[in-house]
Amino acid sequence: MQKLLPRLLSNPPKHSFSYFFSHSFSKTTYDPPFSPISKPPKPKPKPPDLTPNRNPTPIKSSLPFDFRHSYSETDPTLEPIGFRKPKRFSPFGPGRLDREWTGTSAPVRDQLDSCLVEEESIQVLGDPLTEEEIEELVEKHRHSDCARQTNLGKNGVTHNMLDDIHNHWKRAEAVRIKCLGVPTLDMDNVCFQLEEKSGGKIIYRHINILILYWGRNYDPQNRPVIPLMLWKPYPPIYPKLVKNIADGLTFEETKEMRNRGLHSPALMKLMRNGVYVNVVARVREAFETEEVIRLDCIHVGKSDCKRIDVKLRDLAPCVPILFKDEQIILWRRKRDQERNSDISDANEKSSGQSLLDRLLVDSVAWKSHCC
Repeated sequence: MQKLLPRLLSNPPKHSFSYFFSHSFSKTTYDPPFSPISKPPKPKPKPPDLTPNRNPTPIKSSLPFDFRHSYSETDPTLEPIGFRKPKRFSPFGPGRLDREWTGTSAPVRDQLDSCLVEEESIQVLGDPLTEEEIEELVEKHRHSDCARQTNLGKNGVTHNMLDDIHNHWKRAEAVRIKCLGVPTLDMDNVCFQLEEKSGGKIIYRHINILILYWGRNYDPQNRPVIPLMLWKPYPPIYPKLVKNIADGLTFEETKEMRNRGLHSPALMKLMRNGVYVNVVARVREAFETEEVIRLDCIHVGKSDCKRIDVKLRDLAPCVPILFKDEQIILWRRKRDQERNSDISDANEKSSGQSLLDRLLVDSVAWKSHCC
């Protein structure tokens, strides 16, 4: 007996515990604490119906001018010599506009009567504002913390900016516009394009700050249809800005002028996205005593330097003879060339004076009160 007891303790029955658990818990009552809950299958999403988007209805706008990406920084009379992208790629999107994109603009299909358009704009402006009304609007919108503000950058008066202005006019009768960069070289052109394309009136102008008024009879519910550009179009290719030999000079004279300009002190140092309101006046004043001047544009950027060159060439006027290391060298031109250019400018002004008088005849009262 003593020999059998240690054997039984050393070899216990193998199936005693499994037999106990199998008889104490039945299969029907066993429920583990984290059993998965069966969920109904999610319905598969239906594929979107692309039938209405295949042939979208083109947007028709009654605005009486050609649609361009920028109205103040492009010259409609200057024809490009090439394009970086085919003309069929319209920035308005395929089939979204009833106008054809020519590579630089979307021209008006139906020519409208200019007299009728002018009468409608005058009717929207209504009677001129009184001095008290102007002072009240200026005091409300001229400060930097004004909620109704839009910025005008190096692209100038753009097409999509017009839609931004009309969106501000939904909730306020005036919008504050802060101008920076190259367009500030010619603020008169910026003001003209804003008034012509938006139909409003500028009632305040101080350096680079403008306040654009919507007019007494403006109805936000009947605002003009402005189709938006979905992307910025590629700029076309224009003739070379700086020629190897300047007009009126020989090769040796052009080389000498460039060396003189590079070694002369800089007239001004321009900063990126600055205010260039007084640059044209400074350049004209310097040309009274100097024949060649230099502008330091080291922090401006290459693309902005070319824009400055183009504007100074037409506004000063002058001839850009060198663009190197973001340094602009300008030549005054010869005196006989200046006289010929003044005579041609006078002829152009006399030929277009009748049209200008007709356009400004109805806004004399506005200018007397608002400017």
